[in-house]
Amino acid sequence: MKTTPTYGIMAEFDSASDLVAAARKTHEAGYRKIDAYSPFPVEELAEAIGFHKNGVPLVTLIGALIGGISGYLMQYWMAAISYPINVGGRPFHSWPAFIVVTFEMTILFGGIAAVFGMLALNGLPMPYHPVFNVPRFAMATKDRFFLIVFSSDPKYNPTDTRRFLEGLKPRSISEVPS
Repeated sequence: MKTTPTYGIMAEFDSASDLVAAARKTHEAGYRKIDAYSPFPVEELAEAIGFHKNGVPLVTLIGALIGGISGYLMQYWMAAISYPINVGGRPFHSWPAFIVVTFEMTILFGGIAAVFGMLALNGLPMPYHPVFNVPRFAMATKDRFFLIVFSSDPKYNPTDTRRFLEGLKPRSISEVPS
């Protein structure tokens, strides 16, 4: 008989405050690979599950720097090296004339990098996720709150993790197949 590998164990809660309290206790117990799902944003939840890193600002900065430098170098190449035309006695490398295009390229590349960086760092698009295999998860868009402990967590043990989650007094506990 073929056994399906487990993606994790998921607990269902009735309110956002119950979910935040359970997430704090789970993180304090040493579980680090956890996630939470709710029908609306819960401000304290990111801190409760230990989610502190955000790479989008760095990706945006790198994109903006690349855009600004490429815009400036493109204009310098065209005005001073490729097509040097002396108009009105100005120098070939007249940097004040390059500021507008440099600024616009900085904003353009920064914005594009922010959008694609956010999508990549969020793992999107993701048309399938293993939590969709749990029938009760359909209530996540209405009025239920879910906390999952991933099986890839170093502290994960199917029986101990289930026992720990049962101690948090959830509405139900489900095993999430991969």
